[in-house]
Amino acid sequence: MKKVTVNLDSIQKVKSFVDIISSFEYDFDLVSGRYVIDAKSLMGIFSLDLTKPIDLNIHADEEGAAGVIRALDPYIVKK
Repeated sequence: MKKVTVNLDSIQKVKSFVDIISSFEYDFDLVSGRYVIDAKSLMGIFSLDLTKPIDLNIHADEEGAAGVIRALDPYIVKK
């Protein structure tokens, strides 16, 4: 499992994020505080506080996770 932080602070970002993440066969969780939701669920994402960055758990091997991270680069919070 790989963990990154993403910023989904607009409706358009959420929609395009779900489109990208849905193209992968892996499982993804978004974690905000004590809430964990399926990252492929548009309605689930909108139930979170989107004013703050959210942790994304990628359940894939190293190679698969690297491909996901490349595809999601515009949403990932750089540390």
